[in-house]
Amino acid sequence: MRIQETRLSSQFESHDLPRWRRGISLAGIVITFLVWSLGFAFSGFGAAAVPPAEKLLPDDTLAVVTTPDFPRLRAILDQSPQARLLDDPALKPFKDNFITKWTDDIVKPLERDLDINVRDYLDLAQGQVTCALTRNAGQATDADARGLLLLLDAKDKANQLKSNLARLKKKWLDSGRLVRIEKVRDFEFLIVSLSTNEAPRTFKQFLPHSPETLPIGPEGQATKSPPKAELVIGRANSLLIVANSLNPVEKIVAHLTGSATPALGDLATFQANQLALFRDAPLYAWLNVKVMNELPSTKTAGANDNQPPDPFPVVRQDRYLAATGVMGVKTVAISFHQSAEGTLMQVNFASPEANRQSLFKLPPGEPRDCGIPPFVPADAVDFQRVRLDGQKAWAAFEKFLSEISPQAFSGITAIIDLANLNARQKDPTFDVRKNLIGNLGDDLIIYTKAPRSLAPNDLDAPPAITLLSSPNPDQFVAALQSVLIFMSAQADKPAEREFLGRKILSVPLPSLALPFVETKPHPPRTIHYAASAGYVALSTDASVLEEFLRRSENQVRSLRETVGLAEAAQKVIGPGTIVFGFENQAETLRGKIEQWKLEAASATNAPPPNLPLPPFGPTEKSVRDWMDFSLLPPSDAMSKYFHFSVYGVSAGIDGFTYKYFVATPPALRAGPAAALR
Repeated sequence: MRIQETRLSSQFESHDLPRWRRGISLAGIVITFLVWSLGFAFSGFGAAAVPPAEKLLPDDTLAVVTTPDFPRLRAILDQSPQARLLDDPALKPFKDNFITKWTDDIVKPLERDLDINVRDYLDLAQGQVTCALTRNAGQATDADARGLLLLLDAKDKANQLKSNLARLKKKWLDSGRLVRIEKVRDFEFLIVSLSTNEAPRTFKQFLPHSPETLPIGPEGQATKSPPKAELVIGRANSLLIVANSLNPVEKIVAHLTGSATPALGDLATFQANQLALFRDAPLYAWLNVKVMNELPSTKTAGANDNQPPDPFPVVRQDRYLAATGVMGVKTVAISFHQSAEGTLMQVNFASPEANRQSLFKLPPGEPRDCGIPPFVPADAVDFQRVRLDGQKAWAAFEKFLSEISPQAFSGITAIIDLANLNARQKDPTFDVRKNLIGNLGDDLIIYTKAPRSLAPNDLDAPPAITLLSSPNPDQFVAALQSVLIFMSAQADKPAEREFLGRKILSVPLPSLALPFVETKPHPPRTIHYAASAGYVALSTDASVLEEFLRRSENQVRSLRETVGLAEAAQKVIGPGTIVFGFENQAETLRGKIEQWKLEAASATNAPPPNLPLPPFGPTEKSVRDWMDFSLLPPSDAMSKYFHFSVYGVSAGIDGFTYKYFVATPPALRAGPAAALR
């Protein structure tokens, strides 16, 4: 079988995609599939020591995901609640269906297309497994190309790795593939050409829809020969190396054989994260965001710069990133740690306070309590609390909107002006910015209860309440109707009633989705709101609002009294915490399972979002193709594998930290997981 050369389609050359994304070739997709295959086939896993990833990878590494000890990671995953759920006989029909479809759609076609047996490589991971993106792949045909690497340490199975590669070489040569053999410091590597337009069906179903065209030259004409993509595969001692170019392979082998050239671990930015997050982590990731953002972007060849501006332009990705302040982030570090108590994930955004922009520049202010207030009932299944100055947050949001979309910003300004005009017919002194925005406080609380029933409407809109702190809540409530008028004509004269000495106002809403909150319209409903104890409370469920108003009379148990919650919260709350959240996963699971089953049974429902293959975006393959949610057992059969999770966001002078902790369910805590302490 002879491999023909083609090109990356024009979709990958969009002017608003950074070069580091466009430069990833089809070989990157092959590497990603190999990583996926390892991840989906843990069964069967159980030379000279290979250095850790930070000593192997070059200092131009843009991103890395690594597990220093794959058998250790597998042991941890095997004892996780999720893995034990997958082994539960109640989930066998769903699991078997998924594995069968994954094997038929991915594994078998992949083995045919590459003429390999994936099983030959699955039990080789005896040490580190690393996937990395480097700045320069060294391909003369594409100066924008990035290097993609997959490293797998076979340790004492090096001879099996050697035999597998020898067998692969023979099969490729016997089948007529164009195979180039290169030596890197006496280690042999096989190089085969790959293409995109004529890519195997296994890969094409994970690529965005785009016409198969030749590349565009500088004069706007199609070039005669499309650029090549390569797959490099070989070994150095016990280390399997798969890449999209020989250049990053040479750097890996150089470090493996004792070269003193700069490595990833020599970077000060990496060292800071290594000391704080990566020590003893079974899995971690690191991204050099600053360098990624600095990589230049280009316009699509042949584009006409003299075209008149689009009155409704799509927000460009580079403009969006700049406005959010992501461009001011230097690095992102992610780590996972496991204990008998649960799993902790930490994400650190290195963004010095002096360099922050837009939304990231918003100061947290003085330290404030982010815990769960005593009035939040124990049957709340979801809770979020944000401690930020509301007026400064609104100003930052307006600045962000004006930078990414002047049209959207003008729309918000027009709404405020119209609200002022309408309200001043009754009160000439009324000012939305003063009476509404000027009365925003520094505390936002949202909590949700379980759906009242398993009916679709109840599943879509469970009882919930939003609490906004305000220095003058009564004035805020009076001003709120000036904004609600744009959602309901009856907001000008809301229904009023007294409840425990407080005035409750009610406004019917049409069938629509609340902006920035919901993704699909709801049936007509009514929003109820009232002022009490320094908060403005809003809810579409009158009983939840009333429960909040009579909180001083209630003797019900508080959510903060949940066993183990205080200890779990300490793992994610610290100095500078501005956000805290809680989810009772055992309870929210019930509603999710019913929704998934309804979607699976409904022929009119739109399919779930496509499963994207980063960094290429939406694809034709859908999660529905592999997951038949109608085969899921009742939620009661799975609830023992779920408990609760908490998360927190902290801000400091060096950046932001997001922590997410999932507590081990009590029913599983006395089992094998205790050995992971």
